[in-house]
Amino acid sequence: MQFTTFLLPSLSRLLVVVTPLLLLVACAESKHTNTPSVVSITKSDGKYSLSVNDAPYDVRGVGLGFKNIQKVEAFKAAGGNTFRTWGMEHIDEELAIAAQLDLMIAVGISTGKELLGFDYNDEAAVAKQFKEVTAAIEKYKHHPNVLMWVINNEPNLLFDDQGKLKDVNPKVYAAMGDIIDYIHKNDPNHPATFSLAGANPKHIKQVVKYAPNIDIIAVQTYGDLITLPKSIAQSGVDKPYMVTEFGPMGHWELPTTAWGREIEEPSAVKAAGMAKRMQEVILDDQTGKIIGSFAFFWGQKQERTPTWYGMFNETGEHTARIDELTKMWTGQYPANRAPLSKAMTINDTPAVNNVYLEPGQTATVKVLVSDPDSDPLTHEWVLMEEVQARSQGGHFEAKPAELVLEIVKTDVYADSVEMIFKAPQQAGEYRLFNYAYDGNNNVGNANIPFMVKN
Repeated sequence: MQFTTFLLPSLSRLLVVVTPLLLLVACAESKHTNTPSVVSITKSDGKYSLSVNDAPYDVRGVGLGFKNIQKVEAFKAAGGNTFRTWGMEHIDEELAIAAQLDLMIAVGISTGKELLGFDYNDEAAVAKQFKEVTAAIEKYKHHPNVLMWVINNEPNLLFDDQGKLKDVNPKVYAAMGDIIDYIHKNDPNHPATFSLAGANPKHIKQVVKYAPNIDIIAVQTYGDLITLPKSIAQSGVDKPYMVTEFGPMGHWELPTTAWGREIEEPSAVKAAGMAKRMQEVILDDQTGKIIGSFAFFWGQKQERTPTWYGMFNETGEHTARIDELTKMWTGQYPANRAPLSKAMTINDTPAVNNVYLEPGQTATVKVLVSDPDSDPLTHEWVLMEEVQARSQGGHFEAKPAELVLEIVKTDVYADSVEMIFKAPQQAGEYRLFNYAYDGNNNVGNANIPFMVKN
């Protein structure tokens, strides 16, 4: 997944008008030692490890789409130590807050993807890209809060006319290999990689063939994280691995309705599943090759729904996945935890059984939700249209319109909430959301797709 186009942003300093942020950048620059951290990868007794300035370094990471300082401060408070980015748009602010909070950054550089139309047979375009990327590396390679370079995001993601995955031009990997070779020659202090969508052994072997000096095999895998040890064994590649994205079950991994709409897990189910996969594969790594991971996504984004991947809601509330990461990183949950939304039905029918309503029909929605701290919950209901143009690879997707919801009655219980509503008069595909707030900046999320038909 990603958030930027393949065009590189300007390498000039980004000017911002928010005074506190300007002060932060200025303060960080005044303390900038211009001495890079020395990041090393070693192998001992068949096991790879990462170190920073000769000290063992355990990556506790997230993918962070920089919006404001508060999100980064919350990450630090949760026990994190490294965040990963996708582009250079906010690199000055990101490095400034990293320096202030003693965090490291896996710096993402946005480079061309065939999925977005970049042609790696165009030698002039590839040469121009090489020049821009290496200039960015030269500009920031001495900053002490740079951990590593991630020079492309999911370049192997490409679809044929039938929507099935197909192989990319090997010149994609070769061009990344040229950048990596440059980094090794001109910045020996930082490892370099590019991230793959999934952990397909065939793709991994191709990467090593055309970019043999890549330092880390970076993979991005969600529900399939549980298969990563098998993929590592099948690839037969003796290099360290890093999971540069993991999180809830992906929208491509879950059942859909009969009319093809993805069914999202409620927030408590997401959190439990993510924590289980993280513990079994990453924290209890048996391969000896996984040297770090980044949970997705420390922020909020629209992808199939506004709640699928973000660990925050649009209005800033924390979800249960943040609680689980906090426990993984610090050994205990935060003082106050998010509500646990576990299931949602309409007329006692779950989404997997296909909810059909008639125009204007009165229906009852029920959400199983409770609060670990027994905080009283307040509920918000939102009715939305479904996504019209689905994005691929995490690129921009327009948020669907919110619609007027006619609520007849609501009843709140200790471990659930029920609401009677009237279906829209217009036939079509809809999705109903429940947001359960605990009054402490935490939220439980659940939604259910349904179809209105005559």
